[in-house]
Amino acid sequence: MTKKFRRAAVCIAAVCLAAMLPACSASSESGSGALPTVTKGKLTIATGQPAYAPWVLNDKPESGEGFEAAVAYAVAAKLGFAKADVVWVRTSFDQAIAPGPKNFDFNLQQFSITDERKKNVDFSSAYYSTTQTVVSVAGSKAADATSIADLKSALLGAQVGTTSYSAISDVIKPAKKGLAFNTNDDAVAALKNGQVDALVMDLPTALYEAAVDLKDGKIVGQLPTAQKGDQFGLVLDKGSQLTTKVTAAVDALRADGTLAALEQKWLTASAGAPVLK
Repeated sequence: MTKKFRRAAVCIAAVCLAAMLPACSASSESGSGALPTVTKGKLTIATGQPAYAPWVLNDKPESGEGFEAAVAYAVAAKLGFAKADVVWVRTSFDQAIAPGPKNFDFNLQQFSITDERKKNVDFSSAYYSTTQTVVSVAGSKAADATSIADLKSALLGAQVGTTSYSAISDVIKPAKKGLAFNTNDDAVAALKNGQVDALVMDLPTALYEAAVDLKDGKIVGQLPTAQKGDQFGLVLDKGSQLTTKVTAAVDALRADGTLAALEQKWLTASAGAPVLK
């Protein structure tokens, strides 16, 4: 090769290298590292302190076990983050939805999406809609029901003016009219005292009451056709640049059946809340 051709080859190589550099730079900034997260290259997710089953098992969200822990990692994966790049922090419920900068990229601990809360924070689209659930206590007439037909002769109760109360007459259609209570606390007290055989309430409340407030509490099952209740969304800082991307990730998980599969695994099967037919 002559000097003339060697010089030409070097010049051509230099031009090509210069042309490639912007492309390489753009490539290195694509993916999860390019997202405007609290910590570059990491996704910081918050939950409650403590976090309860079946939303998070054993208060260890990093395990990915429990409905919300599993949803969090599924969203992270859609955003391009490996499990090792997820960082967990804890907040109280009220801290998360208060105005002001956040120390997390998104937070999930059963936050119902409301217009009032939207004034202070952003929400993703819903990753879960609460279902109506029958809860009872061991020894009750309704405790061993395995179908809606088994509940026809039971005396049921719910908070007045709620979707739960409407579900008694619209879905179960018992022989006796359901009893209406001013508050859930009044309804739970009536169940404890044997005034009703079972209560209808949303699944998150039923899970808590059965596990914490009721002695020998028992989830009888979920109602299949009752109107859905509150919708849970991921909480983000107000005006977060991640809101659109996180919402797209949740929508994709809903569309491909992931959210339904996780709900079935962690809220229906593992939590002992079968769908009554």
